[in-house]
Amino acid sequence: MGNLTDDMTRLRGEIDALRGDRGALMQDLARGSRDLAATVSAMMVDFAAAHAAMARKTGRERTSYIAKINKQVGRMRRENASDLAGAARAWSGKSK
Repeated sequence: MGNLTDDMTRLRGEIDALRGDRGALMQDLARGSRDLAATVSAMMVDFAAAHAAMARKTGRERTSYIAKINKQVGRMRRENASDLAGAARAWSGKSK
């Protein structure tokens, strides 16, 4: 065979090899994309679970805090009412 035929045969082999490499690369990219999508999906599920747990915890904490504040405000109102009643008695001159 001549030089041209040899060169054409070699080029054809290189083209086939590069086409095979490109196909393998495309398969690797597709597999990587699927793996990444699965990882992100799992991460989103984990985030949702963490968010729900955090919401439950903070909800309980808020409920407890509000109950504590309600007790404190009730106590303050009773003390204030008692002080006002004592002041009213003192002003009116009545004593118990």
